[in-house]
Amino acid sequence: PGALYVVATPIGNLADLSARARETLAQVAVIAAEDTRHTRSLLQAFGIATPLVSLHEHNEAARLKSLVERLQRGEAVALVSDAGTPLVSDPGFGLVRAALDAGIRVTPFPGPTAAVTALSVSGLTTDRFAFEGFLPSKSGPRKHALMELLQEARTLIFYEAPHRLAEVLQEMAEVLGG
Repeated sequence: PGALYVVATPIGNLADLSARARETLAQVAVIAAEDTRHTRSLLQAFGIATPLVSLHEHNEAARLKSLVERLQRGEAVALVSDAGTPLVSDPGFGLVRAALDAGIRVTPFPGPTAAVTALSVSGLTTDRFAFEGFLPSKSGPRKHALMELLQEARTLIFYEAPHRLAEVLQEMAEVLGG
């Protein structure tokens, strides 16, 4: 069988893409990308011409069979997200799970992860933290999720869309305290 490579990509600085990741992205049969337009720009910056297939939350279930079949035929497939480490609040879980279930080797390529990168320079306690990912997009369920975290003593890390940030921060201050 082939191999699935879960490859972290730069969060902002292209120089953060490891030499190992560049070499692998150039050698695999196909790259499954969250957004092929974004990944194509990254690949072009390094002169990589590997074919791309989109793999995002709206098509992941439909793409699994064909990608696993390619892996079973012995092809190597790389999985990337738009920035950072795939599966960390990004698509790809279904592919990794299906590959493992099919006995395919899955290899991680470590690299940037926005949550840990931000935590490392935040000045907040780093020895114990909880990553909560994205909160619900609607206010009621979001406030409920925040209420469930009231007794949490660890540093909390969230992801949020820029257009909701001010509203979410206001709700966090209301529920968790300023």
